[in-house]
This record gives sequence, C-alpha cells and structure tokens, in this order.
Amino acid sequence: MTLPPPVLAVTVLGDDRPGIVAELTEALAGVGGNLEDSTMTLLRGHFAMVVLVRTGASQEDVESAMAPLAQSGGLSVDVRSLPDPAHLSGAGQPFTLRVHGADRPGIVASITRVLARHQGNIVDLGTRLGSALYVLMAEVMLPEGTDVEAVQADLAEAASGLGVDVSLHPVDDDLL
Repeated sequence: MTLPPPVLAVTVLGDDRPGIVAELTEALAGVGGNLEDSTMTLLRGHFAMVVLVRTGASQEDVESAMAPLAQSGGLSVDVRSLPDPAHLSGAGQPFTLRVHGADRPGIVASITRVLARHQGNIVDLGTRLGSALYVLMAEVMLPEGTDVEAVQADLAEAASGLGVDVSLHPVDDDLL
C-alpha cells in the first residue's frame, strides 16, 4: 500500500492586493497541488491565508513555487509539512458560538477557557472590532453527551463578568 504524500501547510501573510489568491493557487496547481482545506481573511487590511495542500512535489519544490509571492517584500510565505492527524478534530456535536459587546481585553481568553473546561474544540473562530462593538463568532465541537445547558450557564456567567452577550446554538445537520 502506497502512503499518500504528506499534507503541506502554506501560510501567506502581508500587505493585501488583488490577485494574491489567484497567484497562490496557480503556483500550487503548477506543482500538482490538491487544495484540501483553506481559509483566508483580511485583518485590518492585511492578507492572511492558510492552505493545506497535498502534492507529490517536494516541500522544497513547493517553496520554490511560492517564492514569487514573497519577492515583492510585501508578503511572507511559509511552507511546512504536517503530520496526518491520528483522529479527526471535528468529532462531536457542532455548535455556533456568538459573543458581542463592548471591547475589552480578555473576552476571547475567558470565553474559550469555558469551552476548554467542557472539552469543547474550536474548529473555526473569527473576531472583528467595529467602531463600538467587538464580535466573536466560532464553530465549536462539543463531545457527545456534553451537558449543553451547563456549558451555556458557564458561558453566561463568564459573559456577565465581561459585560458581553453570548449565545451557543446547535448547528442544523442539514446545513453541514
């Protein structure tokens, strides 16, 4: 049995401009890369993307293919090999977490600590600071059999101490 090639994580950070995603994905296609997972966002005008790609090309070949992206000096590119996970991190019951309120230090730390105490795994998280409102949105996997009411109560207690609102709702399986 032949093992599949390793998963490579390609991380690109830097000054945003049109065409970055096209250049990145074209370069990966050029080395036979199959994109398995990706996420991209703008963080206050700065481009941030992580792509998990599987290819028969070596890590060095992928790094060479990515070099043109970094040549302008506005982008930083990192390529690293990742081990295949022994288990899927997405096992459990999916929930959507929303937090919003006035900005202050410690919101993410306090809310995510509650989830960690309940063995919740954050599989996607995004935050935004608006003019007067801080918003956190996350997808969370809770282990089967978790007392969801206890998690919600602990989240409400933490949110009250922070002066923010929190909600945790199951994800409808039909939407996945």
